Amino acid sequence: MDVLTKEQRRKNMKAIRSKATKDEVLLAKTLWRLGHRYRKNDKTVFGKPDLTFKRHKLAIFVDSEYFHGKDWDNEKYRIQTNQDFWWAKIESNMKRDKQVNNELVKTGWKVLRFWSKEIRNNLANCINKIEETLK
Repeated sequence: MDVLTKEQRRKNMKAIRSKATKDEVLLAKTLWRLGHRYRKNDKTVFGKPDLTFKRHKLAIFVDSEYFHGKDWDNEKYRIQTNQDFWWAKIESNMKRDKQVNNELVKTGWKVLRFWSKEIRNNLANCINKIEETLK
């Protein structure tokens, strides 16, 4: 049973963003300040990466730990409500992420995926990885 009312749950779920998350914006603005030019959520690139550098064929994704299943084997048991739905949802997200990675690599793209907390806690390391890949 959910601890929130249906309206409260609806409001919470509507507030979850799929693009322009705080961590994605932090990464993008830092790259822009450093002089790197990119495209955001480019629909012409398979999987619609958060940031793309077309000239370098680099696709960058910023994944949230919850929706993309970080440490899934341990974390999935923390979900207490509507377990069947969330397990299927998150596992399908993980499967889709692998398919997107494989398709992009097959077509010559380099793919970088960062966890949200990785960006928040160690932005400099993420920027270094991106700059190394761009060289």
